[in-house]
Amino acid sequence: MEKMILEVIEAHLGDSAISDVANMASRYANSGALPGRRLAATHGGGHVAGLRGAMLRGLRRRWAAYRYRFVPWLALNLRRQRRTLRYVPESSQDKIIPDEAVLETLLRAFAALFASDLGRQAPVLAARPEIGRKYGEPGRCEGAARGPQDVLFQALGFGLARRHSSLPAAGTGVFLSRGGARRGAVVAMYPGTVYRKHEPIFFQSLGNPFIFRCIDGVLIDGNDKGLSRAVYRSCSRRDQLGPFQMSDVSWLTAAPQNPLAVGQYVNNCSYEKAANVCYQEFDVPSCFPVELKQYLPNIVYSHDIQSPLRCVVLVTLRDIKQGEELFSNYYTVIN
Repeated sequence: MEKMILEVIEAHLGDSAISDVANMASRYANSGALPGRRLAATHGGGHVAGLRGAMLRGLRRRWAAYRYRFVPWLALNLRRQRRTLRYVPESSQDKIIPDEAVLETLLRAFAALFASDLGRQAPVLAARPEIGRKYGEPGRCEGAARGPQDVLFQALGFGLARRHSSLPAAGTGVFLSRGGARRGAVVAMYPGTVYRKHEPIFFQSLGNPFIFRCIDGVLIDGNDKGLSRAVYRSCSRRDQLGPFQMSDVSWLTAAPQNPLAVGQYVNNCSYEKAANVCYQEFDVPSCFPVELKQYLPNIVYSHDIQSPLRCVVLVTLRDIKQGEELFSNYYTVIN
């Protein structure tokens, strides 16, 4: 199928069009929109054959990344990918652990992050003095000099790190850098802008490998670059209530305040590397403490529809030790 698609494209493009598309594809690939992928294009007049080859190589790379969202290809290849698929009998049985367990973990981690950084919370404490009495006064943890990773380790017993994946050509991966996680533990969150059905996401999705689709059709854009980044920042500023931030924007930077917000970099499992985590959808309840929402790495695209904020967490399928890379099933088959 891949060869046929490429041959059709080549047959319908003239030499000038191929040259233009190759140059455009080269600029786009080198812009960083697709991490780890670069397009080698031959520039200069009279090198149409080289441009055609470069364009076709670029198209093959694009197809390799896009085909997993192309329904006919998925339907034809499901049987070949059985080891990398996750099967559940029905959508109601997709949860590994109860929502109450997810909520308890997030509250424990976020409360620890808040308490360790009271000095930065002065505007919140001034608006709501009772919050300071709940978590302690600024300076209480002076001398500890704890960063978010240290706080996460003390609160949940593990730390996370992003580095080059152990899978060939897989780019960045997520590793358990400290401690260990027991089966059924929440170890990461999938950050990004949350789009309900029929909300505009077309331009954000172009060349974007970080679109996560929930069972009910809700989409989460976990891309931290380009238009996706700008949309997330804009929505976060829109929803801020005085000193209270309703979402975390630090996951867009190299120093996230919530160390769990790295779920978009967890790689798909392979025949050699079985999945050790899986995705679980979680709707944030209305009782969630307002002062802790600043650590939620998700924001809704439209705030005119009142509904719970959708989050996606990654839950361990087995005990995971220090140094292991996290692998998930990108595809869940509901029968």
